[in-house]
Amino acid sequence: MPLDRIDIAILEALQKDGRIPNAALAEKVGLSQSACSRRLDNLEKSGTIRGYHARLSNAALGHQMTAIVHISLSGQFEKTLSDFEAAIKRCPNVLSCHLMSGEYDYILRIAAKDLVDYERIH
Repeated sequence: MPLDRIDIAILEALQKDGRIPNAALAEKVGLSQSACSRRLDNLEKSGTIRGYHARLSNAALGHQMTAIVHISLSGQFEKTLSDFEAAIKRCPNVLSCHLMSGEYDYILRIAAKDLVDYERIH
């Protein structure tokens, strides 16, 4: 689905505030509330908007540290990669996981309570 300037304005507003009320969003992008709501529905149905997420405070969850971890696997075979990714999905402390090219295969961002907790996870 090609995006026009209004769709892009809607997406930019939602990136800044995913909880913006439809009335405020419609006013911001110069649409009626019903037209704005239809556009949002279309953006969601097309997969352009894949969901709305809360940004959580790691400290409030008891995670006082964040670590960046570089991972090198024994090989970049399809099964090796899929097994690793499946294992990572089961680890709630992994905040993000990115497949890389170059020296490392993956870069992870991990939340931990402290160094002892990090060592347990690592």
